[in-house]
Amino acid sequence: MITVQLTFDEDGEHTRADAVVVLGNRRYHGWGRARRNPSDPDVPTIGEELAAARALSDLAHQLLRSGTLDIEDLEGHAVTVHG
Repeated sequence: MITVQLTFDEDGEHTRADAVVVLGNRRYHGWGRARRNPSDPDVPTIGEELAAARALSDLAHQLLRSGTLDIEDLEGHAVTVHG
């Protein structure tokens, strides 16, 4: 089982999410943020959802890139991996 750890930091109008996963001897860290418009209602869960989605998307892109580079190292030539 692999676990992704999500942590949040909020200051009222801004929410930052950090997503961390360790695979083998590699640690990947993605992050995302959300900003609440001052005229919108204060619903922290919405900011957390948006920031988490952005952090996980960042993490996914890093993992795809890392996997692509690993394949290229094994095969000895450039490859294209579709996400």
